[in-house]
Amino acid sequence: MQNVLVTGADGFIGSHLAESLTAQGIRVRAFCQYNSFNSRGWLDRIDPGLVSKMEIVLGDIRDARMVQQALHGVDAVYHLAALIAIPYSYHAPESYVDVNIRGTLNVLEGARYHKTNRILVTSTSEVYGTAMYVPITEDHPRQAQSPYSATKIAADALAVSYYRSFGLPVTIVRPFNTYGPRQSARAIIPTIITQLLAGKQEIQLGDLRPTRDLVFVADTVKGFEKIAATPSLIGEDVNIATQAEISISTLAQELIGQLNPLATTNQEEDRLRPANSEVFRLLGSAHKLEQHTGWKPDTTLREGLVKTIHWFRNPDNIRHYRSDTYIV
Repeated sequence: MQNVLVTGADGFIGSHLAESLTAQGIRVRAFCQYNSFNSRGWLDRIDPGLVSKMEIVLGDIRDARMVQQALHGVDAVYHLAALIAIPYSYHAPESYVDVNIRGTLNVLEGARYHKTNRILVTSTSEVYGTAMYVPITEDHPRQAQSPYSATKIAADALAVSYYRSFGLPVTIVRPFNTYGPRQSARAIIPTIITQLLAGKQEIQLGDLRPTRDLVFVADTVKGFEKIAATPSLIGEDVNIATQAEISISTLAQELIGQLNPLATTNQEEDRLRPANSEVFRLLGSAHKLEQHTGWKPDTTLREGLVKTIHWFRNPDNIRHYRSDTYIV
């Protein structure tokens, strides 16, 4: 696959994926959200030499015609464009339906029209809700505990239907909690790090009890690449997980220990999800991915946190974050 489309290439995982593919000599068409500032998101912050080799397309994943045009002439599409912030989905659920469901439909229809050889649709571990059993396999029941997760469940179902109805070569890629450089401020690790680097002695957080399976972004990207190269995973959904979990409380203490051992945590009411919406336990199984591709995470949690902190310590990077504002 020498010509690929990456939707959401301006975002966190998308920018890392587009960067990695381009570095391997693959021709990347990077689909970024149109805006009047002509910003290409995180692609404006990476090696300009790599970006110059990409074909940048500014558009809107909700525009079927534009998505179909972007799919012309590509061998594969990595579909990552989505609205992902869970708290914001409580305020603007219609936006999530438009972007996550209709946007995915546009990609599937465009790929069907062009007979695209490989389609990877990005899901989320949030579709599982609080674990009924661990480790969570791909057969785990889906539980919509937020409008965001409901739209991702629907998008996944659409993708499966296009595989079964039209033979579209789709794989649903389901990363657990990816973290690392460039992650949005609404995520837990940037929230903690930016507050600590700003010198705060009391770190404001939501519920400290939930556990998460944290995957470093380079390992998530490697998972995408291996899945795309594995025909036996067509028609499947596949977890990317470390098969280890850590509570938010323990994670916070780990980062506090590295950055400011005197700091404490405070549970802030505004940051709590509605009672029945919180996902309390996520611990994924990566057995299918390892069995089909040999994938294993290369980065331990401690190593990944050190790399992430190092990136945030760069004043040129952290200036894009506001530690004094709760980002929904």
